[in-house]
Amino acid sequence: MLNRIILIGRLTQDPELRYTATGTAVASFSLAVDRQRANQAGEREADFINIVVWQKLGELCAQYLRKGRMAAVEGRLQIRQYENREGQKVRVAEVIADNVRFLDRGDASPATSTGTQTRSEGSRSMSESRYQDDPFADDGHSIDIVDDDLPF
Repeated sequence: MLNRIILIGRLTQDPELRYTATGTAVASFSLAVDRQRANQAGEREADFINIVVWQKLGELCAQYLRKGRMAAVEGRLQIRQYENREGQKVRVAEVIADNVRFLDRGDASPATSTGTQTRSEGSRSMSESRYQDDPFADDGHSIDIVDDDLPF
């Protein structure tokens, strides 16, 4: 079985950072994700998806992400149920993020840069890892390939 979600969108509000009774950080925000197709009126619609980010990653999201910033979120879908104050059962769908990438430059945070990647296991800038695993990256040693050299 597989429960994996990858989303790219813009934050609809600044992340809200809270701490559990045991001191664990948890940040939450909503991500607006455009739909692929326009509706019958020709307008593009968006889905607003709740995101929950735990521990250090949640603190980093609260510190660097702001309303309107573009982010990529990887995680799993969680459906939970609770009873509200009126005694009605409420079902909530949310993505529990284990990887968040900050995709555009933020104005408010001097430490934020384009392409910053943050993971639960730690953080590193995309410039450090961007080409590290890419065998096709341009490393300054380009090779000219002639059509006659290709086997097809």
